[in-house]
Amino acid sequence: MTSISTQDTHQASAQFWDRAARKYAASKISNMDAYEKTLDHPRAYLSPTDTVLEIGCGTGSTALLLAPNVARYTASDISGKMVEIGREKAAAAGVGNITNIQGVLGDAALSTGPFDTVLAFNLLHLIRDPGAEARKAHAVLKPGGMFISKSACMSGWRRGLQPIIGIMQLLGKAPFVGFTSVKKLESMISDAGFEIVESFNPSGSPMGRFIAARKL
Repeated sequence: MTSISTQDTHQASAQFWDRAARKYAASKISNMDAYEKTLDHPRAYLSPTDTVLEIGCGTGSTALLLAPNVARYTASDISGKMVEIGREKAAAAGVGNITNIQGVLGDAALSTGPFDTVLAFNLLHLIRDPGAEARKAHAVLKPGGMFISKSACMSGWRRGLQPIIGIMQLLGKAPFVGFTSVKKLESMISDAGFEIVESFNPSGSPMGRFIAARKL
């Protein structure tokens, strides 16, 4: 029963993001300077010999900016349409060390590691069990590898946002959104076998929590 439920959840999520892919790709990043500055944090943990796996890569915008800093970059997403757009963008930009793959952690397609770093930007709050995702990231990392995430921790906004998001979900206009606190998210990552190295809110991102964690 559990495997069927998980499969159904993945299928629903893939369908939602497939429908949203082209509109998502056409949308502009509201503050490009702040976005690029935020990427300085994960970039500080990368080296030219690294192999990196990004989960929930969307249309690959982050991959294009970080891939030049590493040897090999695997950009993955649950949505085939998102991956297709990411592949187009990488080809147009001439970035040759990105491999775009449709899949989620636990799939054979993403078990090609071990990786030096797993990245998860704006993803963990869209997953029903972030702790399980952290454990799967742990499994594909090298000893001492880094799990780096940026997540919306919205437990304090639950009362105001949850009813609105619930209505949007019924209309097919929003995906699953979790309302996890910073403390809870840090605990789930630590319990998955990581040491928290850094945890803070980047400038201009009151709900976006950047967490860098090292595999123990």
